[in-house]
Amino acid sequence: QVQLVESGGGLVQAGGSLRLSCAASGISINSRAVAVGWYRQPPGKQRELVASSTSPASTTYKDSVKGRFTISRDNAKNTVYLDMNNLKPEDTGVYYCNAAFGSLAYWGQGTQVTVSS
Repeated sequence: QVQLVESGGGLVQAGGSLRLSCAASGISINSRAVAVGWYRQPPGKQRELVASSTSPASTTYKDSVKGRFTISRDNAKNTVYLDMNNLKPEDTGVYYCNAAFGSLAYWGQGTQVTVSS
């Protein structure tokens, strides 16, 4: 059974930083066949892709977070991270971890990030 558990969300002032963690079980994020990503759902809006990693050397970011967010993997801990710096109020939302293996996609329960101005 695949489980993804996010943590690290919270309330932060604009300009601050947070690190989100996604602990995976039942699936190895070290596998080349597994792509990982972070999505967010702002209040009243649809879920959107923030950052993805098809391999440790291949990452993509939403334009508005480039240079501020970094996605990374710790294979030993089977954990995916999202480091978020210089946070802005528009970064507010529920952040979800995703792992994709072939046609299968797995989601965590989400963690709330609120950035105050």
